[in-house]
Amino acid sequence: MEKGCYVKEIGVGSEVRGLFVVSQATQSQSRNGPYWRLTLTDASGNLEAKIWHPLSTDFTDIPIGSLVWAEGHANLFREQIQLAVERMRFLNEEECGDVDHTALMPASPFPLDAMQTELEIIAKQEFTYAPWRRFVHSILNDTALRAAFRICPAAKAVHHAYVGGLLEHTLSVVKLCRHIANHYPALDRQTLLAGALFHDIGKLREFSGGIANDYTDEGRLLGHLMLGVEMLNPFLAKSGLDEALQCHLKHLVLSHHGELAFGAVREPHSPEAMALHYADNLDAKMAQCRNLFIQMDTPGAGWTPWQPTLGRPVYRAAQTPQSVPTSPSKKKVKEQSLSLLDCDSGK
Repeated sequence: MEKGCYVKEIGVGSEVRGLFVVSQATQSQSRNGPYWRLTLTDASGNLEAKIWHPLSTDFTDIPIGSLVWAEGHANLFREQIQLAVERMRFLNEEECGDVDHTALMPASPFPLDAMQTELEIIAKQEFTYAPWRRFVHSILNDTALRAAFRICPAAKAVHHAYVGGLLEHTLSVVKLCRHIANHYPALDRQTLLAGALFHDIGKLREFSGGIANDYTDEGRLLGHLMLGVEMLNPFLAKSGLDEALQCHLKHLVLSHHGELAFGAVREPHSPEAMALHYADNLDAKMAQCRNLFIQMDTPGAGWTPWQPTLGRPVYRAAQTPQSVPTSPSKKKVKEQSLSLLDCDSGK
């Protein structure tokens, strides 16, 4: 079945006809009658949509993960493009079987194989203490966890919410923590990096993955921080790590959201926990900015719409022009000139 238009192609005033996944659906009431508020998703992004009365009464239920063919007109609402649905139908079983799912599932812009290989190389380089090495590699070499970790999204909607998002986010946080550990050598490097590797492992059970990618029941009830510690416990038990190191790692996982209001079970109480929190938070926010800028209609400087998750619109600033590298001959002349100045000044 043909895809039709993609979310990224839809602008203000566009006539929309295409195949989408329903990733969110809630029914509300307006003065004119009940209506549906939807989020329609494909591989290129998400689109807010409304089904107004009386068409809304044709749908008693719109299950999350449904494949639908939707038609309508795109308007601007509160600085965001929104589709007013004029016609919509669910795909039947035969049509669902003919759908190319790669057209509907966003994926990391970076190759999965390359990211996984880089993460494994870092692990081999960094974990020199035998119990840490045993613990880390027992998880990385677990067949089921390895396969799930490779494709799991890192979130439902906020950041890295696509196939391979968890792997991409984890690799980025690990690399940030390496830089932090280089700059602050007093940190327990291996504990920090173990926390970076597995701070979000609970998301393997928090999210269903797949086209719908919704929260699981245990994800809603417990959250990925608690699930992460639960998943790490059997590996820790076989690691030979001292109890104090095990406890510290669990603290890093349980505190990496930084504040209780943002889902942390405990606030960070060690330098390593603080470092992990800021690395995780920085990577999530930079990923949000990157995706917002990709969605902007025009190149160059400008403002995004208001972003509830960031509490502000974001400005894409004009970029400093790339400097022309200094040629070796010019560099040599410059070094000679500086040397002469040093001599003249008596240094």
